Amino acid sequence: MHKVIRQMTQLRLQPLQGAALLKTGETAAPMLSQLSSPPAFNQKSIHTGAAGGVLCAKWNKHNYGPRKWLEYNKTVHPPQETDEEPRKAVSNVNTLRLSHLIQRSFQYVCHMRSNIKYSPDKMWYIAAFVRGMSVDEALKQLNFVLKKGATDVKETILEAQEMAVQRHNVEYKSNLWIAESFVGKGRVFKGMRRHARGRFGHVEYKHCHYFVRLEEGEPPKHYYQEPQTPEQQYEHWLEQMRSRKIINSL
Repeated sequence: MHKVIRQMTQLRLQPLQGAALLKTGETAAPMLSQLSSPPAFNQKSIHTGAAGGVLCAKWNKHNYGPRKWLEYNKTVHPPQETDEEPRKAVSNVNTLRLSHLIQRSFQYVCHMRSNIKYSPDKMWYIAAFVRGMSVDEALKQLNFVLKKGATDVKETILEAQEMAVQRHNVEYKSNLWIAESFVGKGRVFKGMRRHARGRFGHVEYKHCHYFVRLEEGEPPKHYYQEPQTPEQQYEHWLEQMRSRKIINSL
C-alpha cells in the first residue's frame, strides 16, 4: 500500500519539476510533449489490473503456484501377481507384456489450474457440486451453472480427461469419475479504492487454485456417508450412550 501511494505522489510531482525547468530558460517543446503523454502507471493499472496489469506482472513474476499435486501422476506402484486383479488405467498391451515385471499403472489422474481470477469462497460451491459425479454428468451439469468459475472447472476437467486418455492408458474417456475436487487459496493483490473527501478504502483481488482427481470406473452410489434410517440412527446413538464411561474412574 505504501509503495502504491509513493508512486502516485511521484506522478503528481512530475508537472512541478517541468515547470521549474521552464523557468531556467530551456525550450518548452520537448517538455510539453512529455506532459501531454499519459504516464505509464495509469489509473487502470492501479485499480483493475489484477489479471494482466502492471501490479500483477510485477508482484507475481516468480510465483508458479502449487507443484506437489501433479507429482502424484508419477507414482510407480509395486508389481502384481499373476492371479491378482489387474489395476485400473492400464492398457491391455502393458498387461500382456509386463505381467511378470514392474507395471507403471495409474489408478488416478491428477490435474489442476492455478491462479484463477476468482474468489476461493465462491469456487468452493462449484468444486463441491461436481464431487462424486461421473465426468460426463459433471460436464453436463456445469453447462447450466451460471457462475464465472464454472467455465474454469469445466475446462480443467476436460484437460484432465484428455490427459488420462493420451498419457495414462485410459481406454474409455467416459469411464471416469471425479474422486476429488477442491479449491486452494491463491495470491491476493491488495489495492485501494478512492472515496469522497480524500478518503480511500482497501480492496482485495483474490485468486484461487482448483484441483481435481479422476479415477477410472463407475462412481459410487453414495460419495459421502450412506444415509441411515431412523432405526439405524437410534441404534448408533444408543451404542454411543452405552459406551460412555467416567474419566479417571475404575
